[in-house]
Amino acid sequence: MSKNNLATICIWTIALLVSGVFVWLLSDIIIHGLTNLSWPFLIEMPKNAGRSGGIGPIIVSTVLVLLIAMVTATPLGLATAVLLSEFTEQNLVFGRLVRRSLDVLAGVPSIVFGLFGNAFFCIFWGLGFSILSGGLTLACMVLPILIRTIEEGLQATPDDYRLAAAALGMSRGAAFFHVLLPAATPAIVAGLLLGIGRAGAETAALVFTSGYVDRLPGSLFDSGRALSVHIYDLSMNVAGGDANAFSSALVLIILLVLINSLAMNLAKHWHHKRIIAV
Repeated sequence: MSKNNLATICIWTIALLVSGVFVWLLSDIIIHGLTNLSWPFLIEMPKNAGRSGGIGPIIVSTVLVLLIAMVTATPLGLATAVLLSEFTEQNLVFGRLVRRSLDVLAGVPSIVFGLFGNAFFCIFWGLGFSILSGGLTLACMVLPILIRTIEEGLQATPDDYRLAAAALGMSRGAAFFHVLLPAATPAIVAGLLLGIGRAGAETAALVFTSGYVDRLPGSLFDSGRALSVHIYDLSMNVAGGDANAFSSALVLIILLVLINSLAMNLAKHWHHKRIIAV
């Protein structure tokens, strides 16, 4: 057997194993989660510590936390990525220090971000256990991944684009918005999807910031329980809560798929409009 055939077999075997594990996990969640999944389950209040009732307030809290995280992290991440990619030379100490710091922060455990968010947002800023504290903490977690992904996408853009824009007399800002940004749209979308995935599945950080309260939040300053926290609580702390935990996990997966699909479609629509405009 040649080396190429052996490598091909190994690659396909690994791909099938990974796909098989994913299908097994997803099918297990779907089979157990569909038993309690219904419209009343999606809109009603939790009852009996979550063993019965629905997850209406928890879905609202989850969406609010994700919105705050992404609305805060996206402009900051984009601006920082542009600064590192377009206005900071690769060999400067400042750029190397910032990139190394981002790489370290991307690998920091979520519990550390939770303790930081509790100390900084909940106590120092006086926000307490709230939706706002949870969203801002998740934004801090998402930023390193978002910045590095967008930066790599901008750096992968050919220099010919920059030179052509300069030859046409375009300013640096105009070249970025009309040429580089559309070209780097796939990297921006990838960073957003990675950020949404990590933020949506986060548990430890939200326990210390947004809290456990399962009622409908009246404002961003109220405490709220995210779906990931609700799943953890039902699985670990509530006897007889496994059925609703599976259904909540299925709802979380569906919610993330919908948000990711919406983000991809909006990015494609914006990218198409920019190309037509150019």
